[in-house]
Amino acid sequence: MPYKILTINPGSTSTKIGLYHDTDEVFAQNISHSSEDIAKFASIIDQFEYRLEKINEILAEKNVAATDLSAVVGRGGLLKPMVSGTYQINETMIDDLKNSRYGAHASNLGAILADLIAKPTDCPAYIVDPVVVDELAPVARITGRPEITRRSIFHALNQKAVAKRFAKSINRSYDSLNLIVAHLGGGISVGCHTMGDVVDVNNALDGEGPFSPERAGTIPAGQFAESILNEKIDCRSVSKMLAGKGGLVAHLDTNDVREVERRVAAGDKKTELIYEAMIYTVAKSIAAAAVPVCGKVDYIILTGGIAYSEKLTAKLKEYVGFIAPVTVLPGENELQALAEGAYRVLTGEEAAKEYK
Repeated sequence: MPYKILTINPGSTSTKIGLYHDTDEVFAQNISHSSEDIAKFASIIDQFEYRLEKINEILAEKNVAATDLSAVVGRGGLLKPMVSGTYQINETMIDDLKNSRYGAHASNLGAILADLIAKPTDCPAYIVDPVVVDELAPVARITGRPEITRRSIFHALNQKAVAKRFAKSINRSYDSLNLIVAHLGGGISVGCHTMGDVVDVNNALDGEGPFSPERAGTIPAGQFAESILNEKIDCRSVSKMLAGKGGLVAHLDTNDVREVERRVAAGDKKTELIYEAMIYTVAKSIAAAAVPVCGKVDYIILTGGIAYSEKLTAKLKEYVGFIAPVTVLPGENELQALAEGAYRVLTGEEAAKEYK
């Protein structure tokens, strides 16, 4: 009999769920949440009962009983830095997430929802490779200001899963390769994976690295500080300028790359320049990611939702193909990655880690 694994990936305006038999998808469903419904809640954490009700409605429609599940696995949220792996959900983790001890984000709901569904039937509940996976080399943490150290916040779930799948496809082990993985989505993260560890990666949440559809990326600090002081911008607005209202949104008032490419095809020169600039900054970040391994890169992998764009990936290949062969594995596949992480534990391929 196959293991039956329920996966949960909460986003700001949706909750994606999937049922897997072992690692084969049975169904996947995107539950949309209207802005009116979300606005009823004072905080993200307050949404858990509402989202749980919506999940249970889908499970009832699909005739999936909690007692039939082998494991429930949720998207990991903003927790303390941790090494890569599958973690058993425990009270310490739930307490940190409910109190937003390391930050507030919709992904914080993943473990809470998984725990609520699993607990009544004593089914194991896990998270896999949360965004705070931290394997940075010591030298990669240092900045030019002693009070500020670099943080590892990136698309760890998809980056790790894609890298492992790719390694398997070429009959190599993930921990035997030097890879650069660029996750290209609303936010963009570029990681250097060497022998199984992501030793350097841009902080894709707080404003570092390339600009993206929604993120400002690295910008001249002095000019930015001056504009904040001159215009008396509050902290919340600064955060939005860096993540949410930066990048293509700030320049072009859209985060949809398909719309951007339609404008370019229609002859919009401003849009074309901004789009090319974004691709250029991604290419520079990929080139920089070759430094930790002294340029000895086996492969470059382009993944994430906007890696479906042939225009974008072709230009990136043109820019960085001199470093290593470039392969394109588009999509986020996060529900699949969650199922794979739980499956490795259920089958004894790896042990579940403990969050402390």
